[in-house]
Amino acid sequence: MIIGAFLLGLISSLHCVGMCGPIALMLPVNRSSQLKKFTQIALYNIGRITTYTFLGVVFGLFGKGLFLAGAQQNLSIVLGILMILVAVISEKSFAQINFSKPINRFFSQIKSKLGKQFKNKSNGSIFLIGILNGFLPCALVYVALFGAISLQNVSLGATYMFCYGLGTVPLMSLVVLFSVNIQKLTRGKWQKAIPIFIILLGALFIIRGLGLSIPFVSPSIMNLMIGADVHC
Repeated sequence: MIIGAFLLGLISSLHCVGMCGPIALMLPVNRSSQLKKFTQIALYNIGRITTYTFLGVVFGLFGKGLFLAGAQQNLSIVLGILMILVAVISEKSFAQINFSKPINRFFSQIKSKLGKQFKNKSNGSIFLIGILNGFLPCALVYVALFGAISLQNVSLGATYMFCYGLGTVPLMSLVVLFSVNIQKLTRGKWQKAIPIFIILLGALFIIRGLGLSIPFVSPSIMNLMIGADVHC
């Protein structure tokens, strides 16, 4: 599952380049010194990973609550369906959904604070840009959070999102260094493969929730109940 989180991050970064790439390209990094430049790129990525890990804790805690309520089977099915919906519905359609005012206000504040940080070239500002960037709405981050919820454990949820963040680091770092080539790489067939991967992942979650007695893939409801009793 942890390796899966890293691979999901690696694949997600093909999408992230298009969505968050402009933010990475506008980073006020010090371009006069390669050492300072690499240090600031690392701080930006550490900031993003810190936010993802924090979200993993929050959603892992939520998943633990559902586990204690005995909803693990239904949870897996619901998360699988949500993953497939994320893959099928376009990002533009998601943007048109009217969320509650507090959530819209939160994202507006994030974007406002993010814009202010680009005026400062300090290491602290670069790190904060990464922190804020991690909170921006993104369909593939939602998919990763579904995975964190499914683990139904706070520490595992945090670890899952930490590894997901690590998976996004290579390509997001290269964006700053070789922007044109990387953007060309992520167009076309690569972008089309992302929804297919998410649909397969969602189908796996659904199959797991059905309890078909398939070892490692879809354990029976009884096995899950026994596992839960031993865990407690």
